[in-house]
Amino acid sequence: MTIVLFVCTGNAARSQMAEGWLKSLKPDFTVLSAGTKPDGLSPQAVKVMREVDLDISDQSSKHLDKVDWTGADYAITLCGSANEICVNMVWPENCERKHWPIADPKTDEDYRNARDEIKKHIEKFLEKF
Repeated sequence: MTIVLFVCTGNAARSQMAEGWLKSLKPDFTVLSAGTKPDGLSPQAVKVMREVDLDISDQSSKHLDKVDWTGADYAITLCGSANEICVNMVWPENCERKHWPIADPKTDEDYRNARDEIKKHIEKFLEKF
């Protein structure tokens, strides 16, 4: 089983949307998300994901320390500050680290752009499987 961890600072929007996308596109994967400074699930992220018929409202914001990522095959950061923290962490030997820099969304349009950009990254990521 493939385990994928998405990390952003607040675990509020980008990593939550990535978790929702990957769960819907590859349900046989174990998908986790976490933040370096969790800030609660963003209502705007929930809203824009509903626009593409994905409900992430049952997901929750959690700190990286509260997620069992030790078996992760992939750790994907979605913002610069999370990437800086994760670069200095000791990851499992088999864990491949990736960084997808997604702009921090502010407006509904930003959230839609982030949602769509994340989907493109995930679709490209899934080409290897």
